[in-house]
Amino acid sequence: MTYSHPFPPILDENTQILFLGSFPSIASFEHSFYYAHPRNTFWSIMEEIFGVTFYDNENKINFCIEKGIGLWDVIGSCERSNSSDSNLKNIIDLFQKYFKELEIETVLLPSTSPAHAAMTRKEKTILYKEFLNRYLTL
Repeated sequence: MTYSHPFPPILDENTQILFLGSFPSIASFEHSFYYAHPRNTFWSIMEEIFGVTFYDNENKINFCIEKGIGLWDVIGSCERSNSSDSNLKNIIDLFQKYFKELEIETVLLPSTSPAHAAMTRKEKTILYKEFLNRYLTL
């Protein structure tokens, strides 16, 4: 079955950094929000780094806009039968389609998905904090 990305990017004219994921998990589809799988550590890493607590999606959106953090995914639509990135087929990559000529610095960070178990949450948090420290006031 083909799925289209279910929600818009989080960003505005003051966005300083843009976190690009691949495609929302099934849990993210169900909750209509980024990184909603209960074992995805993105939001708990942000809570630890910034000393905040997130209560709902609106709170997360406000946090991102206030901090200059953008969220989006590179895949606009695809076929899939589960949440694994390795299962995604017939991918339409909107980021590459529309922004392939964009000359910006890119940094590859480890996935916060539970599927990326090669690194501990603590190791990921350290890398994310170092990255965010380079671009934002923590």
